[in-house]
Amino acid sequence: MTTFRMAKEQFATLCSRGHVREAFESFVSEIWAEPHLFSNLLQACIGLKSVSLGKQLHSLILTSGCSSDKFISNHLLNLYSKFGELRATVALFDRMPRRNIMSCNIMIKAYLEMDDIESARNLFDEMPERNIATWNAMVTGLAKFEMNEESLVFFSRMNELGLMPDKYSLGSVLRGCAHLGALFAGQQVHAYVMKCGFEFNLVVGCSLAHMYMKARSMDDGERVINSMPDYNLVAWNTLLAGKAQKGSFGGVLDQYCMMKKAGFRPDKITFVSVISSCSELAILGQGKQIHAEAIKAGVSYEVSVVSSLVSMYSRCGCFQESFKSFLECKERDVVLGSSMIAAYGFHGQGEEAIKLFNQMEQENLPVNEVTFLSLLYACSHCGMKDKGLDFFDVMVKKYGLKARLEHYTCVVDLLGRSGCLEEAEAMIRSMPVKADAIIWKTLLSACKLHKNAEIGRRVAAEVLTIDPQDSASYVLLANIYSSTKRWQNVFEVRRAMKDKMVKKEPGVSWVEVKNQVHQFHMGGQCHPKHVEINQYLEQLTSEMKNRGYVPDTNSVLHDMDNEEKEHNLRHHSEKLAIAFALMSTPVGVPIRVMKNLRVCSDCHVAIKYISEIKSVEIIVRDSSRFHHFKNGTCSCGDYW
Repeated sequence: MTTFRMAKEQFATLCSRGHVREAFESFVSEIWAEPHLFSNLLQACIGLKSVSLGKQLHSLILTSGCSSDKFISNHLLNLYSKFGELRATVALFDRMPRRNIMSCNIMIKAYLEMDDIESARNLFDEMPERNIATWNAMVTGLAKFEMNEESLVFFSRMNELGLMPDKYSLGSVLRGCAHLGALFAGQQVHAYVMKCGFEFNLVVGCSLAHMYMKARSMDDGERVINSMPDYNLVAWNTLLAGKAQKGSFGGVLDQYCMMKKAGFRPDKITFVSVISSCSELAILGQGKQIHAEAIKAGVSYEVSVVSSLVSMYSRCGCFQESFKSFLECKERDVVLGSSMIAAYGFHGQGEEAIKLFNQMEQENLPVNEVTFLSLLYACSHCGMKDKGLDFFDVMVKKYGLKARLEHYTCVVDLLGRSGCLEEAEAMIRSMPVKADAIIWKTLLSACKLHKNAEIGRRVAAEVLTIDPQDSASYVLLANIYSSTKRWQNVFEVRRAMKDKMVKKEPGVSWVEVKNQVHQFHMGGQCHPKHVEINQYLEQLTSEMKNRGYVPDTNSVLHDMDNEEKEHNLRHHSEKLAIAFALMSTPVGVPIRVMKNLRVCSDCHVAIKYISEIKSVEIIVRDSSRFHHFKNGTCSCGDYW
């Protein structure tokens, strides 16, 4: 081995270890003899993340007279690009007397880093010759800017030219298919992945599974993950997110346990899926345990995790814990702000929701459609009609955001609760988006509140045209007739339900006691302690009556005597859950009950009495909002 060759090897070793100065000073004569060795020094600067050292080397390169060399210039271009010195990158590229494909590829990537997609595209179009790296950079860059259709077009052109994509461009184009919900295009890319032999690559496999799951082909997504010979954290996270999207929230928690047993350490993405699943299941005990694990993992202050914690604690009825999580987060974004506004709305604190929105505006934090949806919801559930309508105008006129069906549903709720039924109906019939069953049911619920049978009948017909099997519409209409003692009409509605084989959704309530969830159905006798619960309820009802409680028998749809109606009311699922919780928890400990349907008027009154008699806070989450019962009052102000 020649002395010069040995010197070059020793020089390369020093550079690879980051000893740039030592390498330069020890082998300066070899560098001047072969200027291409500057490339090793420049690469070492990138590894050291030292832009100042890179600039010193740039000065030496200029002094050496080899700055016009394409090989050296490309390494300089790459160095400035990697350090985000984008102006210097552009200036250097513009001064290069001779460029090649590598120069243009580096510059395209630099433009994409600068979020300058137009310059990247123009340079691509100007290139007389391109290679696989050029195409891969453009496919990846276009997908990054969510120009997914164009990314697919570029990918198709690559295929026509016989160019082999890399794992990153395949991953990007699959993510583009996922954003578009383009299942057929994704399946074609899948076939191409198999043809290229990338099906077991972790990057491609995870992107492929994500595509199927976003296109609601969950089983195919899980099959892709399960067929991979090795899992990494990204694969586990993809599987968790897919199960969450599928609504298999218990499956998310099971998968999370399996992931930990397999030795993988969860990251912030993992915790977002898992905490969100606890939120959906309203299981506070497990949610707190996973919060503790997030703290241990060092990600509890990540803004995405905090947003999930705010929602989880809010949906489990722990508003103070939700607010505490929000306050502890130093960094805030639109998702966290929207989550906190939603929490205020769920818990009947509309004024606080508006204050937070105003604060976000003052701090120039971005807002989006979800922020306004949370804000409209908060106004709707606190009876702030005028403010809600003002915010709807601000969203459309000031921020230029397009109102979605969900926004119109909130406005209809605002108007309906305020008694403006005709105005709400007119809005539905004139809005630019197609009405669904939910928006009509929102108005139907308002008709029940204001006992307007005429509009109620018309609105119910609209719902049943869209969904003839919707039991809630029949029940709401029957409630409207029942409240005015129009029993013949109630009978006709019930007969229509029977003829069309429509079954009323049963009321279900659940309560968590000692980390175990107990479920109750109306009049149910499945719970092991149902005898004791019924006896406890009878005693409690007697005490309530002594305090002035009068059962609201108008909310019973059947034409039966008052004693039967009272028995019916006493065995509503939320009353059974509260009775069991009072029997099973220490005195004074807050009780949290979840219900799948809206709380009826009788239960709402009864729970106020119970909270006063037992000196306990009772938090009930129904299908619409949270009710905090304390000292005989409710946080909703009887507006629900």
